[in-house]
Amino acid sequence: MSGFDWPSLLRAGVQALGLRPAEFWALTPVELRLMLGEDRGARPMGRSRLEELIAAFPDATQGDGA
Repeated sequence: MSGFDWPSLLRAGVQALGLRPAEFWALTPVELRLMLGEDRGARPMGRSRLEELIAAFPDATQGDGA
């Protein structure tokens, strides 16, 4: 089961945005969120932050007993 509440999203797309069902299903989740005005969320992690996390939490190696 996906983490999306499809009935509510379909209702929002059809009723609030006036989309036809085929138009709704052709959208990506990101496009739908933008159309619903939910573009104010957190920005994706950048490469530099990923590198910081990798350095702070390195993968265990075979010899670590993990």
